[in-house]
Order: sequence, then C-alpha cells, then structure tokens
Amino acid sequence: MTTVVPTSEEDPVLPVVRFTADLSWADAGPEVAEPLVTRLCMEAQECMVMGRWLDLASLMLTSAELVFPKVSDKDLECIFTVICNLASKLENPDDELEMAKLISTKISQQPNDKPAMRLKILFNLYNLLEGPDSRFFVYMQALNLALNGKVIDHIVPSFKKIDSFLKEWNIGVKDQRNLFLTIANVLKENKSSGKDSFKFLTKYLATFSGEDSCVIGEAKEEAIRAVIEFVKAPDTFWCDLLDMPAVGQLEKDAKYALVYQLLKIFLTQRLDAYLEFQAANSTLMKSYGLVHEDCITKMRLMSLVDLGSNESGQIPYALIKDALRINDDEVELWIVKAITAKLIDCKMDQMNQVVIVSRCTERIFGQHQWHSLRLKLATWRGNVASLISTIQANKVVEEGSQAMQGMAIR
Repeated sequence: MTTVVPTSEEDPVLPVVRFTADLSWADAGPEVAEPLVTRLCMEAQECMVMGRWLDLASLMLTSAELVFPKVSDKDLECIFTVICNLASKLENPDDELEMAKLISTKISQQPNDKPAMRLKILFNLYNLLEGPDSRFFVYMQALNLALNGKVIDHIVPSFKKIDSFLKEWNIGVKDQRNLFLTIANVLKENKSSGKDSFKFLTKYLATFSGEDSCVIGEAKEEAIRAVIEFVKAPDTFWCDLLDMPAVGQLEKDAKYALVYQLLKIFLTQRLDAYLEFQAANSTLMKSYGLVHEDCITKMRLMSLVDLGSNESGQIPYALIKDALRINDDEVELWIVKAITAKLIDCKMDQMNQVVIVSRCTERIFGQHQWHSLRLKLATWRGNVASLISTIQANKVVEEGSQAMQGMAIR
C-alpha cells in the first residue's frame, strides 16, 4: 500500500517532479503520459517517506536531463537547485559523497549542451555541500566540464583560491596530482594563461619528489611538456625543473636525454652552447615546435643575466657583444630589453663602456643560490649593526657636548 506524504505549497520537490515529468512525456499524448507522470509522482512520494534521498535524486535527474534542452535557463536553475538541495538532507558524509557523485556525473555527461548553465549548477551544488571529499569531487567534475564544454573562462577565476581549497579539502598526493594536471590542461587551452599553465604543471611534477622510479615514470610525458613550455615561453626566465626527480629522469633516458640537455643549456649556460646544440639537433627542435629565432632571443637575455651574476657587478660592453654575438650598436638595446623584462637593474656607464649591475634575476635557485643569499644577508645584517653602533656612539658624543655647553653657560 502506498503512503501519500502530505506536502505544503512551499515544498518544491513534488511540483518539480510533476513539471519535469509532464514535459518529458508531453509528446506521448495524454493517454500515455498521465499514468506515467502519476507513477513517477507516487515513486517520489515513497522515496520521501522512506528517506531514500539518493533514489529520489536519481528519479528527478532522469526527467530533468530530458527537459534540459526544452526549458529556459532560469527554469533549469530552479529545477536543479531543488535537486541539489536534497544533499542537505544527508547527515552521513559517505551518503553526501554518493549524492555529489550522482548529480555531478549526470550534469557533466553532456558538456556541449548548455555548458555554462551546467557549470553554474555544479557551482551551486558545490556551495550546498559540507564534506571536503564531496566538494573536491564536484570541483574536479567542474574542471573537466569547463575543459570539454569550452567554457574555461567561467572557472579560471577560482584558481586564485586553490591554496585555500587545498587546505579545506586536505586531499592526498594522488588527488593533488590529478588536480594540478587538470588545471594545467584547462589553462593550456586559454592562450592568455600560458604562464599559469606552466606554474600548475610544475606543481604537478613537484608531487613526484620522494617517489620510486616506477611512479616517477608516470610523469615522463608531462616532464617533457614542461621543458618545452619553458623553452618556448618568451617571458619566463627561471624555474626549478632541474631539481625535480620527474624531470631528472630524462637525463638518462635514451629517447629524451637531449630534451634534458636543452633545458640545462637554457638554465645554466650561454648562447654559444645553445647554438652548438641547435646546429647538431635542428630536426629535434622543429619536432617540438621550437622556433630558432625565438630561442636565440631568449638565450641572449638569459646569457646577459648570467653575465650580470658576476661578483664584480660590472659587465664590459665588449663582453656583452661577444657573449650575445651582436654588433656594438646593439649592446645597449639588449640591456634595455633585459631591464624591461625585469631581469636586471643596472646603470649604463657609456663613458667607460660598462654596465653596473645592482640586481640580477637568478635562472635557477638551488643550494649555491641559497648560500649566496645567506652571505648577502649576513653582510647586510653586519652593516646595519655597524650603522646602529655608529649612530649610538655619535648620539652619546652629541649629548656629552650639549652637557658641557650647558655648564659653560652657567
């Protein structure tokens, strides 16, 4: 025997069930549609009586998906808000996770049908959920929907909050890898976000530190991609790829050793080393879509950075000309380019044909750079302490002098 649940006009579940069911079966004619709609409404009532919220959500999603192309975005948002609100009736985190999987998977199945609306529904669901596991699952579904439905711009702003999301979700390393790689892939499709794509790709590769060789091997293709993206990027001049085991595995790989060698040239050597490499591996360079002229431009700037890291803090014009393989009248042009790219802070002494460097960007930041920074900080600390001592000594002398003058006046 069926028990009918008494509902008020404020309860939106049954009206939504009837509305979507009516639309779903409208084309079948009243003789077919009415019994089916009635049966669906009765099933929904039974689910509500017995607290079978997952079954109720499944029933509602079936009809809602059928009417997706037939109703306005406003109506769709209302329908799915009611469905998503069923998650709030679940107190068990595992049940909530199952509900989140059920709804978000269903929403993501047709990414090309109103993708922006589907993404909005997933965001609404995310905000209704309490459990971190449920939220993480829905967010990953939203990422893939944005990528497959080509509505990337709608989800990119959320990437600024990834650090706080990670604290909230408290996910494991494998989930972090999946997250970082998916975000990198999403940003790769957005031409204006190449730098951010590279950032998340390096975050992905960094998660393989401390893993055994079998696990690290999973990241080989992404490691190659990161190297090539770094070499191609016209505005990225430093990275820590060389310190990552996921990238280091390429050094002894028969197929990809040359890719690792190219990265090492860009991070530790100068233009002459690159030109020698390119002459011997031009086919390899072309196979990865690397443009020789662009690489020369980047290597000239990075060679200038390398020259600027000289302890003397001065670079003769003649040395720049030879290292960058340029004419005399081009030296200052390349210095200006390096300043514009914020690679160095310097002054050009045209009289003495020398560049005086006050700051220079590091291409890599490893143990040597940390040691150098430690020495500079120690020197700075000593200078500050000496300055404070001098000021205090002068203050004592000045106070003593003032005291003597006061005695003389009396």
